[in-house]
Amino acid sequence: MSISETILPEFDHEMANTRKTIERVPNGKFEYKPHDKSFTLGQLASHIVNIPTWTQETLMQDSVDVNPGDGEGFSTPQHNSVEDLLKSFDEAVTRARETIAETTDEQMLQPWSLLNAGETVLTMPRIAVLRSFILNHQIHHRAQLTVYLRLNDVPLPALYGPSADEQAM
Repeated sequence: MSISETILPEFDHEMANTRKTIERVPNGKFEYKPHDKSFTLGQLASHIVNIPTWTQETLMQDSVDVNPGDGEGFSTPQHNSVEDLLKSFDEAVTRARETIAETTDEQMLQPWSLLNAGETVLTMPRIAVLRSFILNHQIHHRAQLTVYLRLNDVPLPALYGPSADEQAM
């Protein structure tokens, strides 16, 4: 079994859970933020939606420079409605899944580097980047999103078992 075949079930499960969470974002609360230092709900949801797009850069390039010095640094596209979030998320997940499925074990084990203004921040095998910077990173921010939703009295979806809002009565 290939590395891609072993990670795709986890990818599918986590993306489905993320989609269920995004579906709960209330359209009228995109400017909500729990603290001055926090993302707004819209910024956080947009960031979560953008994370799967990093799959192509991770698996098809040797590195990414988030601040290349030419004025085209990293910027998260912002979304203004749940419908737009879901459309972008579904497109990103489809492309990411296809890219993972097409990536060979040899490619998964090749080093990938994150750069900032030409300086190497880190280098890891691509599979480690896929698991940490894409899957785990998205899970982390999805958890933050569930806190935002709870603070706005939005019922939480079941993710790894029933939520307090979806327990069998």
